[in-house]
Amino acid sequence: MEFLDRIPWSLAIIAALTLGLAPFFPEPHIWEKLKMLSRGTLTRPIDIFDLCFHAVPWAILALKAAREAMGK
Repeated sequence: MEFLDRIPWSLAIIAALTLGLAPFFPEPHIWEKLKMLSRGTLTRPIDIFDLCFHAVPWAILALKAAREAMGK
């Protein structure tokens, strides 16, 4: 997981806040897709792809934080 160490914290945070939350109005896509997932209406392939696409920056940020907390 050396590639996580090469990603600067600033880039990971900016990616999570921009790509991870875009579009911002009327509500972030990630939030909309998570609500669809909890209701069981996340069935179309484009919606599943969209959830994954917007979740990747958050996953990278979480993995980087976890790796940092464990002391690499």
